[in-house]
Formats: sequence, structure tokens, C-alpha cells
Amino acid sequence: MKERVILHVDINNFYASAALLYNPDLKDKYLVICGNPEKRHGVVLAKNEKAKKAGIKTGDTLIEAKRKAKNLYALPPDFQKYSYLSKKAIALYKQYTSKVESFGLDECWLDVTDSVKLFGCGDKIADEIRNRMKSEIGLTVSVGVSFTKVFAKLGSDMKKPDAVTVIDKSNFKDKIWGLPIGELLYVGKSSVKKLESMGLFTIGDVAAAPRELLGITFGKNGFRLHEMANGIDDEEVSEANKTSLPESISNGSTTEKDITNKNEAESLMYSLSEVVAFRLRKYGLSALGISVGIRDNKLCYLSRQMKLINPTDDAKEIADYAMSLLEKHYAFGVDNPLRMITVGTYNLVEGEYGFQTTLFDEYNEKNDSLNDKLDGLRVKYGYGVLKRAIEINPDFTCDTHEIEDGYVPFDRHNGDDDK
Repeated sequence: MKERVILHVDINNFYASAALLYNPDLKDKYLVICGNPEKRHGVVLAKNEKAKKAGIKTGDTLIEAKRKAKNLYALPPDFQKYSYLSKKAIALYKQYTSKVESFGLDECWLDVTDSVKLFGCGDKIADEIRNRMKSEIGLTVSVGVSFTKVFAKLGSDMKKPDAVTVIDKSNFKDKIWGLPIGELLYVGKSSVKKLESMGLFTIGDVAAAPRELLGITFGKNGFRLHEMANGIDDEEVSEANKTSLPESISNGSTTEKDITNKNEAESLMYSLSEVVAFRLRKYGLSALGISVGIRDNKLCYLSRQMKLINPTDDAKEIADYAMSLLEKHYAFGVDNPLRMITVGTYNLVEGEYGFQTTLFDEYNEKNDSLNDKLDGLRVKYGYGVLKRAIEINPDFTCDTHEIEDGYVPFDRHNGDDDK
């Protein structure tokens, strides 16, 4: 069996780099892409190299960023431009292989195993893509070249910007085993804390740990973690034209004003649920699980979820379940107002699998017909063409552009199940 050659291509500082393509006069300025401070979205989403060198970090508030760089330029995100440039990049990648798997707008895996006879070895292909991205599209990329997807991703993170890093079977132990375990893909903060409590701090520590111990602690994910650290990973790169179904779909919004009562929360909940339901139907999916995440004005976060008997793709049902979760686990009041709500769905099934015949079938058919008509109008005239009366509140609505951006995954393991 021949060794796989996988690339991970990461567009450097994508949002900021895209902004500079359309605003070249800002090339030598401190630049950040930032949400609207008036809508309390004023945090740094991306920054250019100059701003990065000034110490500005993703997640900084605009006020914090301006303290680090006084002559700072802040531009709003433009997802239409990002989507356009992302598609141009993917079209370039597809000239080398049909196996191109997106990982967000700015990252892709490429399996070029069958392309080396045409284009040369992996690092040569990576260099050619890096140079073409710069000359043809105007964006720089960092590329990792390896024999697994996880190591290729690690490689693209090692040298930035505009670089190629090769991690192969002869050097991966020297290159990555000394890195903190949190650098490994899919290893989150809670897992890092648990691993560190076990005395496992680096990728090498996990690779050398007893496989059974990791299995006892993390279940099948522990076995997977041990394999990844040891370079054992046969996860394939998806075909570019293959549509992969999401495992969860959610939507959240930070409001312009604090939410202090049930009516305000319900208005936002319906807006969020409409977007989630629209996405579910777009993929032909229904949900057997509902989740709610909230953040108060002290930035404390709470997440809860519940399982359903019958799957749903209907906004009203999703909103009603989400509201029941919220009312059960949160007490409204002026002393602890909310500033963010997220509605999520998980345990997704295709089509109408799992529906039981009930006395309300006629109602469900009418509801499905209404949803189909709503979706058709929104696709034709734009998402905001129709809203429920309960959603009409200028202070408590969600950003409809997120429909274009793809689903926002949530951690289904946060919080408790409500049976």
C-alpha cells in the first residue's frame, strides 16, 4: 500500500488578507476585521501581520486593540467576498486533485497521492500552489505536507505566513512529539485539562501512554487520540463535489440590548430557530435533540440539551422546545440579564425517518407545505422577506447572513441531558 500524500492549505489571516485585496492602501497599516461595537459585536475576528506583531489577538475587544495600536483601522466582515475568494481557491486546488475537503472558508485538505506522477512530490505541489495563490489570487497560504490529515494540519500551523512544512514518517516524532497536546486537532480545553491531570502534557506523552488507559478515560475517543499521536490515521479526504451532512446545526446571536424577560428571549429564540430550521430542511435533515446555550452580562455561560421522541425540522417546535429548556434552567430578572442565546440541534437524521403516524398528521402535512413555500420565497427573494410576528423586535433578532456561512457546530457534550 503506497504512502498517502496529504496537504493542508491554510490561507493566512484570511479575513484581513481579503480586505487588503479590496483596500490596498491599507497594506502598511494596522488592520483588524471587527464586528459592530454598537451591536456589542466589537471583537477582533482577524488581523493583518502588522497588527499581529503589535500584539493584537483574535478575541480582543476593539478598545483593547486600539490600546495596542493607536492608528488602527477596523473594517467590518464581508462574507460575500470571503465566500467568493474561498471558491476561487478551491477551484485552483481542484486542478491538482478531486479530493479537496473544506475545513471552514480558509482551510482545505487535499489528497494528492495519485497526483504526484503528474505534478511531482508533495512539497513540490505545495510550493506550486503557494506561489499560484499569491500570483493569481493575491493571497498567501501556509501548507502542511504529511501522510495523515492531522499531521498535515499541524504542519500548516508550524510556519506562517507563506510557508511549506513537511512532516513525514522519518521526522514526525522529532517535529511534533514535543508540542503541547492542545496543538493536536480535535483536542479541546477540557480534554487538555484532563490529560494534564494524568501527567500527559505533550503529543509525545500521549503517544507513549498506555492505550488502554486513554480508552478507560476517554472511551473510543481515547483510542483515537492515541492513534493520531502515533501517526496512525486513515481518515480520508472527501471528494470536492461530495456534500457532507453536518452532525449538528445551531445559530446564536449577541443582542444589542440585554434580555431581561421571557418575551424578549422568545422573540430572539424564534428568529434563531427559523434559521436553524431553514438549514435543516436545506440538508434534508430533522433533529432528535435540541440544545440551548446562554451567556449573561457577566459572561457566564450555560448550556443545556434535551432528547426528542420524534424528529423535527419545524422552527416553531424547535423554538418551543428551546424555550422550555431556557425556562427550566434560567430565572429571568434585571439582576442577571442575558446578552447571548444560541439554539442548536443535534442527533440529526435524514428525511422523515422516525416519524410516527399520529392524529396530527394532517396538521403536519399543512405545516410541511407552509415551510416549503417559506423556503422557496426566502431562496428567491432573500431570507428576510418574511418573518413571524413574534420575531419583529429590532433589538432581539439574529444575523441572517449566517445562513450563507454554513452551520455553526456546538459541543453536544456540554450541559446535561433532559430526558
